[in-house]
Amino acid sequence: MSAEIINLRRARKAKARQAEATQASESRARHGRRKAEREAHAKSQELEARRLDALRRERDEPKQ
Repeated sequence: MSAEIINLRRARKAKARQAEATQASESRARHGRRKAEREAHAKSQELEARRLDALRRERDEPKQ
C-alpha cells in the first residue's frame, strides 16, 4: 500500500503551465480573428458610420 511518489515542484509547474495554456486558448477564441474577418468587420463599421452621417440632420446655427 505505498502511494506513488511525486515531485511537488514539477506538479506545481505542470499545473501552472496547464492553467496558462487554458487561458491562452480562451484568449485566442475571444480575440483572435482571421484577417478577412477583421477587414469585413472594419468595412461594415465604415458603411454603418457613413449611413449614420447621411441621416444626421444639420443643426441650425443661431444667428447673432
